[in-house]
Amino acid sequence: MTHPLVNQLRFTRSEFLRAVKGVEDNDARKRILPMNCISWNIGHLAWQEQKYFLYYGQGQMLLREIDQSFANGAPASTPPLAEVLSAWQAITDATDPWLDTLTSSKLQEHVISNGKQIAYIYGNLLQRVIYHYWYHIGENLAIRQQLGHSRLPQFVGAIDSKAPYRPENETR
Repeated sequence: MTHPLVNQLRFTRSEFLRAVKGVEDNDARKRILPMNCISWNIGHLAWQEQKYFLYYGQGQMLLREIDQSFANGAPASTPPLAEVLSAWQAITDATDPWLDTLTSSKLQEHVISNGKQIAYIYGNLLQRVIYHYWYHIGENLAIRQQLGHSRLPQFVGAIDSKAPYRPENETR
């Protein structure tokens, strides 16, 4: 059974994609200072999922260029939209099998990186990713408003049917 927080992450990812649906490459690459552009934000969230769920969770680094170009504090850039969406999809696809194994017990374990325990537990990392997505959903929609886009998604989407509250012990 998939942990309820993982279901919330998946719903959040779907809302993230909904917020960038229909954006053209040229608009995705425009920076409205001091913000990064939409395509950089996509790469940045791919970086976080890769770092937290592939690297910390499984010791894997699928796309080194994502780790180098989109880490927290990395220089701003305006990457092609198709490129970062493809990387994001590859990384999220690779994280999903591991996410499906998470239990409440595992989410309470400290992360071990390079043989050393770090300050975070897996549950906190999962929550950080979820909340980070929502931050960038809002930012991306603000960028789109500034670019004159109309008919933007309203939030929150179909959470009641796609990701309703579910206690940890409920089987589904």
